[in-house]
Amino acid sequence: MTLSDERLTLLPAKPPLAKAVLDYYLRNRDFLAPFDPIREESFYTLAYQRRALRRDAAMARKGEGWAFYIAPNAEPGKLIGRVALTGAIWGSFCSCFLGYKLDKDYLNRGYMTGAIGLVTAWGFEGGLHRIEANIMPRNLPSLRVAEKCGFQNEGLSPRYLQINGKWEDHVHMVKLNPDWSGWA
Repeated sequence: MTLSDERLTLLPAKPPLAKAVLDYYLRNRDFLAPFDPIREESFYTLAYQRRALRRDAAMARKGEGWAFYIAPNAEPGKLIGRVALTGAIWGSFCSCFLGYKLDKDYLNRGYMTGAIGLVTAWGFEGGLHRIEANIMPRNLPSLRVAEKCGFQNEGLSPRYLQINGKWEDHVHMVKLNPDWSGWA
């Protein structure tokens, strides 16, 4: 399934996207490094990206998470980012994590705000009660996007994730499904 609005389309992670995904990561390698785990050279190969996309597709089939790549409608075939709901836990929790990243050349144009809006609405329609995003305090643009999308600050998690070889604090941002009333 794809999700879309007038400006962008979210394409589900699948192996046929490998070449375009690799192109995205190669274009943004230096830009993303301060916000990502350390990547081995193999990450920047077509074979690695195909394997990663197969894992993402399997995760979706199991209902554990859903990764999408952002394609601007004005530029067919080009991928400019990724947005994902991962680590879904159902039962009495009905929660997952939101992760996102955008091409350095497409910042401050509303693409990520639109992508997060689409994926959170889709996740809430699918039964999620809570979506959590964890963001480094120094990543002010990402914090602003989360706030624009209705996420609330629930506090700081010290040394939460290892990013670029260093344990980084993260601000815990959460959005609750306003229409969730429990399982029928």
